[in-house]
Amino acid sequence: MKKIISTSNAPAPIGPYNQAVFAGGTLYVSGQIPLNPETGELVSGDIAAETKMVMQNLKAILTEAGLTFENVVKSSIFLSDMNSFAAVNEVYGTYFDEQTAPARETVEVANLPKFVNVEISMIAIK
Repeated sequence: MKKIISTSNAPAPIGPYNQAVFAGGTLYVSGQIPLNPETGELVSGDIAAETKMVMQNLKAILTEAGLTFENVVKSSIFLSDMNSFAAVNEVYGTYFDEQTAPARETVEVANLPKFVNVEISMIAIK
């Protein structure tokens, strides 16, 4: 069985998907963009601020599922410009202990939803 995870502390989905799904002890978190769940507005203009908003959205979903960033085993980072890698990596790194950080890939893509600069998805285990 799968369990749908949903919280008002992260942006509502903008399509036919859920914020996260628990299945077999694994949490699959949908890609999050820098959308402020309180205002519904995009955070833009500063890749560090955008990344922090994305990570806060991910944290809210993990928290709703009873997990933390320590439970994350895999993450995927999508960037509109690979030149943002260092700034995104700096913010992202503050949420993990380097010794236990998850596996990860970072890729540059042509476009992201709402034409944002960064989107991150995660997989976590209980």
